[in-house]
Order: sequence, then C-alpha cells, then structure tokens
Amino acid sequence: MSIAVTDREYPSSGHPEPDLTPEDLLARVAALVPGLVERQAETERRTYYAPEVHDAFTRAGLYRILVPRRYGGYEFGAETFMRVAMTLARGCPSTGWMYLFGAAHALPMATLFDRPAQDELFRGGDFICPVTVVPGGTAERAGAGHWRISGTWSYCSGAPYATHFAGHTLVPGENGEPEPMLFVVPRRQWTRLDDWGGQLGLRGSGSHSITVDDALVPDRFTVRTHLSQVTVPGDTPGRRLYDNPEYGGGQLSFMLLELGVLAAGMARGALDAYEQLMTARTTIYPPIHSRADDADYQFRYAEASAMIDTAEAAALDAVRQWSALCAREPAAFGRAEELRLALISREAVRLCWRAVESHLFPTAGSSSVRHGQRIERVWRDMSMMHSHAGLGVFLAHHANREFSRARFGRG
Repeated sequence: MSIAVTDREYPSSGHPEPDLTPEDLLARVAALVPGLVERQAETERRTYYAPEVHDAFTRAGLYRILVPRRYGGYEFGAETFMRVAMTLARGCPSTGWMYLFGAAHALPMATLFDRPAQDELFRGGDFICPVTVVPGGTAERAGAGHWRISGTWSYCSGAPYATHFAGHTLVPGENGEPEPMLFVVPRRQWTRLDDWGGQLGLRGSGSHSITVDDALVPDRFTVRTHLSQVTVPGDTPGRRLYDNPEYGGGQLSFMLLELGVLAAGMARGALDAYEQLMTARTTIYPPIHSRADDADYQFRYAEASAMIDTAEAAALDAVRQWSALCAREPAAFGRAEELRLALISREAVRLCWRAVESHLFPTAGSSSVRHGQRIERVWRDMSMMHSHAGLGVFLAHHANREFSRARFGRG
C-alpha cells in the first residue's frame, strides 16, 4: 500500500505564542512523556506514533521550534530542540526518533535556501521534512529553471506526518561522470510506501520509503551539495536573511549531534525502568531482599546512571558548543570543528550503549526483557541505531581519519 501526498496547502495554526518560553515548552513535553510510555507497543504496531499524539505535538508547538519567527515559528534554537527530542526519546525511543528526524530539517532549509524558496517551504508554519543522506533516484534537466526528479528513497523517518520531503540524487555530467550532488525538495509531489515495521528496533519510527515519480521541481528548491559537505566558512543564505546565527551553522555536526541526544534519551528511559525494578523486585539468590538494598544492584545502577549522566552532559554541551561556533564569524566553523563535535556525539552514544547493554539489560531479569518490556525495547532500538550509516559507518571509521587530516592540515 502507498499513501499519495499532493501539492495541497497545510494551513498555518497561527503565530507563536508571544509569551511562551523554552522552559514552558519543555514543561509541555515532560507532561506528554507518561502517555508515550504507555503507548510504546501500540506505536510499534502502527509503525508510527498515533494521530492524536501528532495532534498533541502540533498543539504544543513542537513542529515550530526551529522554524524562523518570520514564518510563524518559535525560533527557540538548537538546545531547546535537542532537549525536546531527548525527552520524547526517554518516553518512547521510536517517537523521539520519528519526531527529531522530521522536525530537525527546518534548520538546513532556513540555512541553505534563498527567500523565495523559504516563503513557500515554511508557509504552513508547522514543518516536518524527512531527509535522506544516501543518494538515490534520477535528476534530469527539464528546460530552463526546472529539474525532473524520480526515484525511491528509504529510511525517511517522519514520513507519516510529513509536510515535505528532501533527498539527494546524483546528476549525470556531459561525459557520463557525475556532477556535484543535488539536494532537492520536491515539495509535496511524492508518495509514502507502507514498508516499515519489520525491523529489529525503532519499529514505530515512521521510517518508511518515499517515492517521487516524474516530479517537476524548480531550481529554487535545489542546492548543488550534499548536506554532509556543506561549507559554512563561506556565506549562507541563512546568514544573510536572519539575525539568528544558527541559520548559518555546520550541517554535518548538527545532524550527528542528534544521535548522541537520542541515545541519551533512550538510555534514560531504560534507567527509569530499572529504577522501578530496584524497588519492586527482590534479589534472585539468598539473602533475598529488595534489589534497592543489595550492594551488587546498587553498584550496577550507579555505574549505568553515571554513564548516562555523562553522555547527556557531553551531548548537550556539544550542542551548546555548536551554537557558540555559530555566533562567531563563519570561518570559525571549519571542518575540524564539525568533526570534533560529531565525535563527542559518538562517544555519548557509546556510553549509553554500554550502560544499557552491559549493566541494565543483563541484570534486569529475564521476565523484564521479554518482548515488549521497556528495557527490551530500548535494547532493540539502540541495537538498530547502530545500523544508522552516520553512526555505524561514518562516525565509526571515516570521521576519525578525516578529523585528524583536517586537524593537521593533511587535506
């Protein structure tokens, strides 16, 4: 089955509440978390979070956090957005993942596209746009000022409620050699496939494939680049259009910081479940008493808690460093800095995984890691997370070498 998305209007739900603060917004999100915990199994069965959850996110303003105020957004910035995603992932990893990878891409749109494109992209206020980094499909010139785009892109997290979609495609050159990659937003001329849910984890993350069939896309909705290769020491449209320097920041580091933030939220949810077991369950071997009174369980809990606390602190501080670099001159955001921040995110993921895989999952007890239990679900979701190309391929190998070359000027 597939779900067609036409070039219809998405009406704005109004301008931002003028007195709303980031703290108010985070309080709204925290109030939603208990319901997300209760609906985890339902979210996995559906393969995305429920329409009423989506409506609650819309009413809370969660799809406007990174949208420029000019277009009815809150423009609250990277740290607020990351804290919201971390909190949602604590309640339901799939929901946090689907939300983040749908709503995050208001930032590159406001950074890379000129005013005419942004006027249309953000005209609805709420902005949900899955972006894939693996190139696919085809792009052909269709007369002056337009491209004809076709193809299927997998792993489009956030697709079920998306207002837009963006992907990368290779452009054939005159001699058959590929020209610079094309980052393209085919507006709403696409179809979502019903092909998600059979994976090991993140089954409710709405990471369906999207198909574009012979879409005619104006030049203003394309950029000759790959998001991971955006060079921000040069000027960007976002720096010219806005006073907010975050609309001129490094795209690679921002994308990869998202992984550390999500991992911290997921692992925190597993620790929440383990805390409940500490007071509700007894030890397995004599002397039989509450796990909260047992020295071994106390040790394991503290080890996991320290790892997760450290990972969260590192991930959020890296986000703050990202914002601070944005506030400096564009030349401050060189490739070495981008990769340095990305590698902090990788280490945050590793700490969270060690906490769950080495301390929480093995000692929770077999009845607590049956299918559908909260710790079991986090273990599956974090296992699936390691298959993400940004984590399993780029950060695991390529980033180390590229960072060192950039740091020592070795090209």
